Amino acid sequence: MSQPHYTWDQTFIELFHRCLKQYQDGNEDFTTYYSACDLAFLSSIGHKPREFFDFVEDFGDGGDPTIEAAVLIAAVRRDYFLTIQNGEKSETEMQSNQLPGRDSALGGHIWLPRIIQKARNKLRGENCPDIMYSCGGDRHFLKQHDIHPADFLRVVWAAEDNDQKILEYVDSRH
Repeated sequence: MSQPHYTWDQTFIELFHRCLKQYQDGNEDFTTYYSACDLAFLSSIGHKPREFFDFVEDFGDGGDPTIEAAVLIAAVRRDYFLTIQNGEKSETEMQSNQLPGRDSALGGHIWLPRIIQKARNKLRGENCPDIMYSCGGDRHFLKQHDIHPADFLRVVWAAEDNDQKILEYVDSRH
């Protein structure tokens, strides 16, 4: 049975709350959080169990990113997954040591090459479990430039492989 599209966001939020409760109750083993139905749902929107947990964990530990932000980020990934990837998962998985360094810069913006690559990987579902798009470092960068993480994903999507377009967008935020 396919997952309902009209209410996917509600399913996401309900799952988020259920997982958050488990996390707040002291269960940090996210592999125990999901039923077969939950895993099918996550797969249907192009989301991985670990990346879902990363949002739950960060929210549980500090409230950021918010549940609403997690939904918006998931919406961009879901749209890309369904429209560009036609619901087919990528076989590629980028490892942490393949990302640009934390001190790499583009146009004078430290972290920008790293977050661009992480965003491209997020869109395609290619970040390994150790890489989180919208981690603390990403959020710091995005807050500095007043860019919502979901908006940055859309900019990266629209720019395709043109880093200059992304740089121009970041520069325009000042």
